[in-house]
Amino acid sequence: MLDGYAVNPGDLSWKAFAELGGLTVYDRTAPHQLVERAVSADAVIVDSLGFSEAVFSQLPRLRYLGLVATGYDHVDLAAAEAHGVTVCNVPAYGTQSVAQAAFALLLTLAHRVTEYDAAVHAGHWLAGRPYRYLPQPLLEINGKILGVVGFGRIGAAVAALGRAFAMPVLAYDESSPEQCYTAGVQRVELGQLLRQADVVSLHLPLTSKTRKLINAEALKLMKAGALFINTARGGLVDDAALAAALHEGRIAGAGLDVLGSEEPPDPGNPLLTAPNCVITPHIAWATPEARGRCVAEAAANLKAFQRGEPRNAIVLPSA
Repeated sequence: MLDGYAVNPGDLSWKAFAELGGLTVYDRTAPHQLVERAVSADAVIVDSLGFSEAVFSQLPRLRYLGLVATGYDHVDLAAAEAHGVTVCNVPAYGTQSVAQAAFALLLTLAHRVTEYDAAVHAGHWLAGRPYRYLPQPLLEINGKILGVVGFGRIGAAVAALGRAFAMPVLAYDESSPEQCYTAGVQRVELGQLLRQADVVSLHLPLTSKTRKLINAEALKLMKAGALFINTARGGLVDDAALAAALHEGRIAGAGLDVLGSEEPPDPGNPLLTAPNCVITPHIAWATPEARGRCVAEAAANLKAFQRGEPRNAIVLPSA
């Protein structure tokens, strides 16, 4: 395990992995340490470290790469197949936690939670002892249109939460079959969704086709009072374009758990100074419940591979 701290900062057990063979756990591994630490391993478990052709070519013993994550854009899948390495992910461990985080960001923006909390702690409510203190406008989301971009497990869970708040739901996903759309969810094209939604929430994987899907042109389609939420992949969004839209008041606010540029962000990232922008440090998935499921599923993936019955395989080289 090369970057174990990401999924288990010390509150979970590695027992399920230890039962499958000789286990070495590193809390963190720098890219330049990866090959040295993995060169004698038959199986490597990783969260977000990059595995390129150059890395695979230096690990001739490697036969299994297990991800304690759903996303796999940091792995060169063609290189894995060429080197005979099976790659498995954990597709469903964080569905409810990420959906919850998306709504936490939405409700923070709608009710200005961070601003009002800071104001109270700074003594502004106490000053003059006003009965009502309302310097920032609030938003009731009941009846507002929720646009869900990406209608897999998480997108569907977010749609269900939206409907619980009496929000009409629009959904866009080219790859999602028609039967996935539940009652009360209208399937539309992306342009229509961006033009009509009061809240746009992203739940797509990052691919060459979806990279910077939300760019300056897409943001121009959105309503001036719309809110934008991203708990999916940072690369889906052009950070500079989103920051410009916020600075210019073309959208009302953004709640982000991921960033399109480097994470953690460089101090010069324009989103750090953009108005009405709430940013959390890529933690939407990281409740103990979700992390526990992730570790258990990743161990089950490795156990299945050892039995010759791989599960959740993204890459399955032919024998």
